[in-house]
Amino acid sequence: MSARKQVEVAAAVIERPDGTFLLGRRPPDGIYSGWWEFPGGKVESGETPHDAMVRELQEELGITVEHAYPWIMREHAYEHAHVRLHFFRVTQWSGELRDLQHDLLSWQQADDVAVAPVLPANAPVFAGLRLPLQYGITHAVEIGVVAQLEKLDLALAMGLRLVQLREAELPGDQREIFVNEAVCLCHQHGARVLVNGDVELARRARADGVHFASAPLMALRERPGFELVAASCHTPAELAHAAHLNLDFVAVGTVQPTLSHPGRAALGWEAFAALIRDFPLPVFALGGLSPDDLEVARLHGAHGIAAIRSIWGE
Repeated sequence: MSARKQVEVAAAVIERPDGTFLLGRRPPDGIYSGWWEFPGGKVESGETPHDAMVRELQEELGITVEHAYPWIMREHAYEHAHVRLHFFRVTQWSGELRDLQHDLLSWQQADDVAVAPVLPANAPVFAGLRLPLQYGITHAVEIGVVAQLEKLDLALAMGLRLVQLREAELPGDQREIFVNEAVCLCHQHGARVLVNGDVELARRARADGVHFASAPLMALRERPGFELVAASCHTPAELAHAAHLNLDFVAVGTVQPTLSHPGRAALGWEAFAALIRDFPLPVFALGGLSPDDLEVARLHGAHGIAAIRSIWGE
């Protein structure tokens, strides 16, 4: 922890249905003038970060927040202060956006941010915003390779854009063939795909990344060189290690009873929210979930949901 003054800040990712979000440029008469940032401001005494976010958007933009999700908390040591930024994703608001404190506003896309410079505390957030809200996990070992590839193709055609190939129990040659075919299929649809646990297989198949179970995660000493690196976490220690390695996201569960881990006690939503509170990485809720659970998952701090059977329509 830095010796600098610690400042709690609420920041808002104000999103339109087309996926663009709002950035504001700091005016010329203040600190970091000319830099771009997410709207927001300091959390005042007696306020929650959510309350501060609502107040700041009224003061800065003249809008009233109607619907917002807690998301991630990023820390950054500036020269003047150590800031803790509590990010919220604002999807509904009322009132006309007005530029009351910034000297310019701009709608941007996470994969093509066209303004600069951006405050360094905010730049890592763009990668998280590129992640879709659903993370599909394969189980070809249970339903068969052909059936899984068919279900994968259908889900991709319907919009699935993030996939984990979780097939450690497939025989070696069969696993290699499946992973290669699945990676090609994902890339044909513009989806990103991670291989579970096997770094070399992920490289050979030209996957976008690798996903580690909790035990291999704890043995990891440095982040592998992939675009995406993720892990499954169940404890505060595992979450802390994932953050230390600067992974791209984690899956946390199990939230509800699941056929994949029949002996594991379910967390429930309140314990899930407490476990991931103030976590710096996007979190996919995992365990007995379906797309119907996406809203409640996001209200409890999840980025989205990860699922096996429900993603494939089972």
